[in-house]
Amino acid sequence: MTEIILMSDPKVAAVPVQECGEPLVDVRLNSPLLVDTRKWQDSAGAFAHLREGVLTRLLEAQAQLPPGLRLLFVEGYRPPALQRHYFDKYATRLRTEHPDWSPDRIRSAASRYVSPPEIAPHSAGAAVDLTLADADGNELDLGTRMNATPEESAGACYTHADNITAEARTHRTTLSTALTSAGLVNYPTEWWHWSYGDRYWALQTGAAAAE
Repeated sequence: MTEIILMSDPKVAAVPVQECGEPLVDVRLNSPLLVDTRKWQDSAGAFAHLREGVLTRLLEAQAQLPPGLRLLFVEGYRPPALQRHYFDKYATRLRTEHPDWSPDRIRSAASRYVSPPEIAPHSAGAAVDLTLADADGNELDLGTRMNATPEESAGACYTHADNITAEARTHRTTLSTALTSAGLVNYPTEWWHWSYGDRYWALQTGAAAAE
């Protein structure tokens, strides 16, 4: 199995950033994307925003899906304070369950599920959590619920996990093929997390800098 580079890896933080000034856009406006309702308690609607270039690539990916399938958008932009809250909450849980683990091990383990706030792609509007739906908007089975932790899913949240059904594997392959062809990269511990233009994308694609 190919070694997984985690978000906590110093190589990710070392990638330089060249600010491109690309605007955030609301995917609910003038977009054919199907937007899931699970984050709608966010009254400010931050979750529904993405960098314009990421949205363009999602639409390119959707056009390449087999007939009858659609992308189901769940979350894009995540304010830094919320990212910090998610990271600290999960790290605290791991610290409680593994009191013998060092701070570095806690940080690394936490980053399998939540990116460290200082380099988080979601907080740059460069990442999206999404899945597949049928023509009627019904979410398909991709092996785990979205945002399943490695613990609860026995590692099935990892994109290339082998403890999922053949049907779920087919759906993951379909999603991956479309998004990869549109230029996005996956975070391999989370089958639902894809990004473009962030540090992790730059490291995985060999780009000189994040955009």
